[in-house]
Amino acid sequence: MPAWISETCLASLAYIAAFLFTFEVLMPLQNVFFPEYPSRASLLFLPHGVRVLTAWLLGWRAVFALLPGVFIVFAYVGGWDVFLTSRLTAIFFAVSTAPAVFYAFKLLGWNLFPDPDRTPCWSCVMIAGVVISVLMSGLTNIAFGSTIEEYVAYLIGDIFGLFFLMLGLLFAFRMARARE
Repeated sequence: MPAWISETCLASLAYIAAFLFTFEVLMPLQNVFFPEYPSRASLLFLPHGVRVLTAWLLGWRAVFALLPGVFIVFAYVGGWDVFLTSRLTAIFFAVSTAPAVFYAFKLLGWNLFPDPDRTPCWSCVMIAGVVISVLMSGLTNIAFGSTIEEYVAYLIGDIFGLFFLMLGLLFAFRMARARE
């Protein structure tokens, strides 16, 4: 099987799984603890973490690896409205912003991409994720015509989602190494 097929399956399935966990488990909990919270945005949006880590690992290949999963999620949420210009624009931003930011950083002399000769800088990936979130939140709100409150909600959800996904993965990898 070609590598791009396994990358696409893994990245898209991870995106869908993160979305389902966020909206089927975390969002109901959020609604219990914050019933007056007016936004439909998640305060812990794990798919942003999948986007950022996929872009960090795959570079531009992340666009194609994430596209099926992002499209399926948008179709799940919006049905046939997935084909509206605003939704297609948001899908484009969702799959292209993270790789674009990582490559922009590389052009500016800050190469964050994985390299076997150096230890990953997780705080640097987190900083890149915050920049990606600022751009994604703004671009998504432009595409949907949302309010500033929605922008802030998306921003909070993206940053916390990336942080807790990275924290969970680091913990899982440490446990796996400890078992070896």
